[in-house]
Amino acid sequence: MSRDYEPATGQWYENLEEEESFRVLSVDEDSELVEIEYLDGDIEEIDLETWHEMDLERIEEPEGWAGSAKEEEDEEDEEEEEEDDDDWDDDDDDLDEDEEDEDEDRDEY
Repeated sequence: MSRDYEPATGQWYENLEEEESFRVLSVDEDSELVEIEYLDGDIEEIDLETWHEMDLERIEEPEGWAGSAKEEEDEEDEEEEEEDDDDWDDDDDDLDEDEEDEDEDRDEY
């Protein structure tokens, strides 16, 4: 019996014919492409026609799923942005100290 699910970003599915689990990374309605990621990290794009031919079942996120390389890169980018924000704050503190020094120098004249 074929199950006809619409692809949902972030949802995990099992292709019952191939016995492979994957999750949907993105759905592009304009180009009718679905980007999926398998458990081994391989990423593939399939068209909606192929999607609807597959015998799929929705599943829960597999235990031990470590996430994709794409997610790890996004997390690293977020951490770098936070560090950059911290650096900016530190630079701001340095400016305050420099301004105080300039004020003291002016008082001396």
